[in-house]
Amino acid sequence: MSDTTDTSDTDPAGGAAPSEGRGGLQKLLDRIETLGNKVPHPAIIFLGLCVLVVVLSAVLAAFDVGVTYDVVEPPPIEAHEEYVGGSVQPETVANPDAYLDEDVEVHQETTEIESLLSKDGIGFIFSSFVDNFAGFSVVAVVFVAMIGVGVAEEAGMMAALIRKLVATAPPATLTFIIVFVGGLSSVATDAGYLILIPLAAAAFLSVGRHPLAGLAAAYAGVSAGFAVNVLLTPLDGLLTEVTNEAIALADPSMSIDLTANLWFAIASTVFVALIITVIAQRITEPALGRYVPAAVGGGDAEGAGGAGGADPEAAGAGEDEEEVPVGEGRGLRFATWGLLATVAVVTLLTVLPDAPLRNPDTGSIFNNSPLMDSLIFIITLLFLVAGICFGIGAKTIGSSVDVINAITKTFAGLSGLVFLLLLISQFIAYFNFSHMPTVAAVKMADFLEARDVGALWLLMGFIIAIVILDVIIPGSLPKWAIFAPIFVPLFIRLDVAPQTVLAAYRLGDSPANVVTPLMVYLPFIVLVAQRYKPDAGIGTIISLMIPYTVIVLVAWMAFFVVWYLIGIPMGPGYPAHL
Repeated sequence: MSDTTDTSDTDPAGGAAPSEGRGGLQKLLDRIETLGNKVPHPAIIFLGLCVLVVVLSAVLAAFDVGVTYDVVEPPPIEAHEEYVGGSVQPETVANPDAYLDEDVEVHQETTEIESLLSKDGIGFIFSSFVDNFAGFSVVAVVFVAMIGVGVAEEAGMMAALIRKLVATAPPATLTFIIVFVGGLSSVATDAGYLILIPLAAAAFLSVGRHPLAGLAAAYAGVSAGFAVNVLLTPLDGLLTEVTNEAIALADPSMSIDLTANLWFAIASTVFVALIITVIAQRITEPALGRYVPAAVGGGDAEGAGGAGGADPEAAGAGEDEEEVPVGEGRGLRFATWGLLATVAVVTLLTVLPDAPLRNPDTGSIFNNSPLMDSLIFIITLLFLVAGICFGIGAKTIGSSVDVINAITKTFAGLSGLVFLLLLISQFIAYFNFSHMPTVAAVKMADFLEARDVGALWLLMGFIIAIVILDVIIPGSLPKWAIFAPIFVPLFIRLDVAPQTVLAAYRLGDSPANVVTPLMVYLPFIVLVAQRYKPDAGIGTIISLMIPYTVIVLVAWMAFFVVWYLIGIPMGPGYPAHL
């Protein structure tokens, strides 16, 4: 038990109340939370943002606001659309080998703000409403991912796993394990948001620590370092191809491959996990204090026991004395067998020659293969099979009706989220139609390029620009597609290797993910927080995550500067300098 925070002041709604002894930073975060939670319902916010985008697009279009920039255009090849890394727009994905021995073309494009109050804009608003929501892949991902998790949770497997994790993991390393697993989860794109974050909150609660501290640590682990991993991810292939296209502008004979940032990514993943762990234990948990559950049931929230809050010591005692349900051990054994069987089937469908989950053209297991395209489904299948097997072993599932009921119950709990995603999909579609993200990105890139400073300072400015833009354009690929043709050739002329520029982009693209209100999973995370703090809102989450963004960004930039100055290779065979 590492929870040593003061418990003298507690909030009955599931958190620590502000006390007079709180420092200036915490008072500022308290104000941010208070202001954030006073804003209207998220649905009203995004409805207002839709109106704002419509009006702003008309004003900017009236002043003929636009930008001209170079665009790298590859030759026509066979491609398909794919949603990568929590993106809210499909990215065009092609076999990288298709670009070999083909000349790319560079031409200038002019992008002007498109008014949503023009004839075409009004037509788009009316005609695209259904398509915007139907093409918003996050909705489908949430439902598919929650099938397996819902069955596993209803069967009791999730609670059993938490008890097992708590029983086997040393208390001092629980936070780091959760954060590090969150960093690895980017291999499966969205799975970390939907699975690990609720799991971490419940795991912290089970050991007497504040569940919102677990939620925040997991959210930071999943998202604040999303662009790096110790493993190669689908995002690596996309960023690498865009980089190679931009490199051709300066030197057609030069290129990089998927491992160009491997050493930096591995070291950064561990470094960022350590920083997030320190923030969670030294800042977030002391600020939250000891968790006091909100009153449940028919009692008045303003009732006895400190306005409905359970006594912390009594709650902790209850957790310590909780008995392991009968049949849990047998259920876990059954779940393990089911999990291994499913893994074996997936492995056979992948490793054998000409296996169906390999790339049908190249035979690759990881590069643009059905295996990588189906990770969400595979993870759902693993949880579904393991959950059913656990339920059979623990006798918490007696028939197929129980499985269907578990899925139905899970889907019913997502109804409010679905309506909110409907509005978010419209806002993002209107924003993109107006071309405002592209114009903002190019304007900022032009500003940095015009600064006559050294390569290292320009890299720092580049990182800051990416951080700022990440708030309004969370997707990794859209920003890089705009910035790469501008900055990669510029830095090559300054003798900065393209792999170093890409590493700087990965750094800038990650820390602000946890504070942008455009993060598509933010409503889901608020929903998880409300299980433990019923009055939690967007302000609660953002105030929790601001220290992670600021500290991770500053520490990671310092880490990058040291790496760059020492000249450590970014990957095998890829030096930091040309």
